Amino acid sequence: MPRKLMLAKMGFVTGTIFLVVSGGTLRAQLGSSNERGVSIGQAHLLVRNPAQHKKLFVDILAAKVTHSGSLELLKLPGLFIVLEQGEPTGGSGGSSVNHLGFLIKDYAEVKAKIVAANIDVASDTYKAGECAAAPGTPACQFTVVFPDGVRVEFTEDKNLAVPAANHHIHMNIPDREGLRAWYAKTLGAESGLRRNTILAAKFPGKYGGEIDFNPATEAPLPTRGRSIDRIGFEVKNLESFCKQLEAQGVALEMPLRSVPGTGLKNAFITDPVGTRIELTQGLPAD
Repeated sequence: MPRKLMLAKMGFVTGTIFLVVSGGTLRAQLGSSNERGVSIGQAHLLVRNPAQHKKLFVDILAAKVTHSGSLELLKLPGLFIVLEQGEPTGGSGGSSVNHLGFLIKDYAEVKAKIVAANIDVASDTYKAGECAAAPGTPACQFTVVFPDGVRVEFTEDKNLAVPAANHHIHMNIPDREGLRAWYAKTLGAESGLRRNTILAAKFPGKYGGEIDFNPATEAPLPTRGRSIDRIGFEVKNLESFCKQLEAQGVALEMPLRSVPGTGLKNAFITDPVGTRIELTQGLPAD
């Protein structure tokens, strides 16, 4: 059965999301681009019931619903969520993208909404009336499993200026340093640490976010077809960037192209552990 994006008029052709960039409603959404013109752009979910996921992101994380052309986008500071209707081959656990991580302003409020929505809680630092922080981990942090096995982590930050914001995309892999180096070389990320313990590839901006790497004993499964099907990065000059990638020996899974009827350009690559990556030009990154 052909896959289709949520809402009746949304198009999905050979893995391409249809966007018509239309100025102000998306402006100031993404983090700042780095020296190579790259910023974190989107997480693309393949789920059975997009309306169900939409309600969770709106009700729990205060995501804003916006439209770019015929495509419905859920916008959070630093990240767009794109929902595609389909039959995922499995959840995010076990794939190279284990979970999406968000900062939240109020642990108790979000936790109450999770409980009310009957969402499974996989782990929680809250015990005996207070949050017990593991080494390098802030207090009041918990991980839940949305429908279709989409793992989501929440970390409280009382100083957050918004209800919720992008924080990290989390991978569990054997060669953490090798993959962090790949993201630094390929996408211009800054090699660093999250709270002095977790290897990270960082992107600039208030909510620019990062890719985090935890150790694993086994190689993960590729993301394509899983509930977190791919992650996306916005690039200022995608044509030039794609030429740079090819010169570095990075194969384009799908060559750069202009999507008919839209202002979007995109291309696809895959990282060394099977994470499908969509590169776009057209989503504002300032």
